[in-house]
Amino acid sequence: MTARHLEPLRPALVLGALFALLAVMAGAFGAHGLRGVIDERGLEVFQTAVTYQVYHSLALILVAILPVAGLSRRLLGIAAGFFVAGILLFSGSLYLLVLTDLRWVGPVTPVGGMGFMVGWILVVIAGFRR
Repeated sequence: MTARHLEPLRPALVLGALFALLAVMAGAFGAHGLRGVIDERGLEVFQTAVTYQVYHSLALILVAILPVAGLSRRLLGIAAGFFVAGILLFSGSLYLLVLTDLRWVGPVTPVGGMGFMVGWILVVIAGFRR
């Protein structure tokens, strides 16, 4: 498989690296900038957002390179979309909840979690369809 075959998934690779960078920055901010500013529960929620962002940033990088193993670029591209949506909705809503205390964003979090799950299901399906 040539690099040209991986071109459609290049955005997943770039977004994965960008989201990973942002997760490291958010983690540092949470550990150093928020300690003493928000309560322990808020720090825990913030850390959950960072953790899931890191995992799914790596998932984006993974789906960008899995076509080398012969897995469906189409299914992996769709999975990448669900991972991006999951990061934005799950982690994003938790960041907003902690930083702004906007309670209405709480119900958005499970929608992002579903995005993560659908993304992983698509990776499983791509693996079986190999």
